[in-house]
Amino acid sequence: MPTLTSIHPRQALFGADHRAAALPVCDHYAGVEPRMRKSLALQREMGTAAGHAVFDVTLDLEDGAPVGGEHDHALLVSELVNGADNAWGRVGARVHAPSHPRFADDVDTLVSRAGQRLAYLMVPKVADLAETQRAIQAIDEARARHGISRAIPVHALIETLSALREVHDIAALPRLESLSFGLMDFVSEHRGAIPASAMSAAGQFKHPLVLRAKLEIAAACHAARITPSHCVVTEFKDHRALGKAAEAAAHELGYTRMWSIHPDQIPVIVETFAPVTAEVDDAVEILLAAQQAHWAPTSHRGTLHDRASYRHYWHVLERAWLTGQPLPPEVEAAFFADAVR
Repeated sequence: MPTLTSIHPRQALFGADHRAAALPVCDHYAGVEPRMRKSLALQREMGTAAGHAVFDVTLDLEDGAPVGGEHDHALLVSELVNGADNAWGRVGARVHAPSHPRFADDVDTLVSRAGQRLAYLMVPKVADLAETQRAIQAIDEARARHGISRAIPVHALIETLSALREVHDIAALPRLESLSFGLMDFVSEHRGAIPASAMSAAGQFKHPLVLRAKLEIAAACHAARITPSHCVVTEFKDHRALGKAAEAAAHELGYTRMWSIHPDQIPVIVETFAPVTAEVDDAVEILLAAQQAHWAPTSHRGTLHDRASYRHYWHVLERAWLTGQPLPPEVEAAFFADAVR
């Protein structure tokens, strides 16, 4: 039995509300075979120093499969998920939308061939709560058919007005792990009422309807204790614009994860979502002192801290670990030795 001082922050601070560790802050999408293989190689390389993946790779069936070659593409994605290049077990896949005729085959192929190693399945263009439930049911029925015992996490993409209307109910579904915002389709669904400039790196943070959607999704995710994932920036060569967008997503809108569509975007997103060194140092000192005090209130540099602020600093420390920031060996050993990525 653990002693009081050895109780892990997750158990001490969250109790019955304990959840799995947060997802990596960057979700990188690739659908063409050379880019998929390059993404897996980069994931391995960037994770080597940290000892775990610092970003997820989502292999894309929806935008990556050639027309008429969807099944073969699903077989290729299954092979890559099962292969040695999946070094950290953090490779998922985006299937076609539930309304698409290839959805059922995508799910059956991936679950039957790679269900034990898929980090998650991303379901795009969910129309509403009922369709999201049916998609999750289809995934679970495929698991049952093929004897996959583990529950494959499900992510969903909110890009329709009907889904946004029910986003809090969707986020509360027990099998969901993350919701993402689909900017381009969301703007297009407004039939020209939102200008094209609202799809740009800067414009998407200015238009009221787009901002409202982003805030609704983030709020729904936090209420349901799942991860809100911010949409893409299509100006992939403009690192300054990407950095500004990532900063706004992370520090103003409450997103803890963001999509990447080009390898050059990954380091910018990871760096922007990482906490600053001073905040990490404070988190280390405050949490170690709290653990020694059996999680009773403590004082740090003249400021009182209790479990409410401990929870905040735990999330800071967890994000530092996720983004590969160096932590003191005793902190790694005490708090992250059993982390699995």
